[in-house]
Amino acid sequence: MSPGEVVLFRFPQTNQSEGKLRPALLLSQMPGPFPDWLVCMISSQQRHFIPEFDELVDVTETDFVSSGLKLVSVIRVARLAVVEESMLVGSIGKISDERLTRIKLRLSDWVKSG
Repeated sequence: MSPGEVVLFRFPQTNQSEGKLRPALLLSQMPGPFPDWLVCMISSQQRHFIPEFDELVDVTETDFVSSGLKLVSVIRVARLAVVEESMLVGSIGKISDERLTRIKLRLSDWVKSG
């Protein structure tokens, strides 16, 4: 596992029952001795897209195929979670290094401005 990979994991429901497989973007492994990852949620619901903040992975983008995503999807920069590596079912693809850098910069700028 490495930053920039698109992975699948079972997003738990609020009642703690097992949820559906959902895609997420690996941002960074958390510091410390535990194999936890900071991830961004990915949604195919384009209505959630926030221009100039989120990333839209469109079929016309050079990294669409390598991302492993099946539909046009939104990488929701502010929808973050820390996920234990054992919850990750596996990698389906990877986004470009340029896109990953852009996402990290937007996230950093947003946190600093708050």
